[in-house]
Amino acid sequence: MTSKPNILDNFRIVLCQTSHPGNIGAAARAMKTMGLTRLHLVSPASFPDAHATVMATGAADVLQNTKVFTSLEDALQGCALVIGLSARKRQLSHELLPVRQAAERAVSVAGDQQVALVFGTEMSGLSNAELDLCQLLAMIPTNPDFSSLNLAAAVQVVSYELRMASLNQEPALLPSKANPLATSDELEGFYRHLEDTLIQIGYYNPAEPKKLMQRVRRIYARANLEKEEVNILRGVLKLTQTPRKIAG
Repeated sequence: MTSKPNILDNFRIVLCQTSHPGNIGAAARAMKTMGLTRLHLVSPASFPDAHATVMATGAADVLQNTKVFTSLEDALQGCALVIGLSARKRQLSHELLPVRQAAERAVSVAGDQQVALVFGTEMSGLSNAELDLCQLLAMIPTNPDFSSLNLAAAVQVVSYELRMASLNQEPALLPSKANPLATSDELEGFYRHLEDTLIQIGYYNPAEPKKLMQRVRRIYARANLEKEEVNILRGVLKLTQTPRKIAG
């Protein structure tokens, strides 16, 4: 008898450059209360750390299985949807949704592909470079007069919304994706290929970027590109760089 798949296993919580190890432990505990177990850390100030262990009361297993990376790009490998948590609207930004709607979107993908929820550092949130690796932004609708939210508290809210959205959509009822979305690493390969091509044809000058690649990334982020679509686009780029001669 096969066990019933758990959609929550397809979510990973990613914390970037966390300053206080206690927040890592508290985030792990918040995740476990909602059934999430996959925690990824990008360049934490200190981990493993006794403070993290103390704050992770009852969630030591989540900490033990936590993976540490030196770059966000590595932490996102294999993810078909990357959602960044943002406390404010930004210029040139991605689509921004309330966290409840973002959780519903995440669950629609997580039936058969990996999804990451990315949190920035405690003081400044996600950097522009980190935002470039996201396809969607989510915001927790806090009190506008006092919007400060502790990192672990934000993880708790997001974990709760993911759990509630998953309970409303049983994995067996989720649509199977005949055409899976491109993963984060596949998209990054495409963006590098596109940048090289734009430089080669003289459209893009990396010495004076003027946010062109940021704009281009956000155009494609809204498209929710499938794997096959990325392959098509890269085929176009390849022939743009080296045109094929067609016999007349």
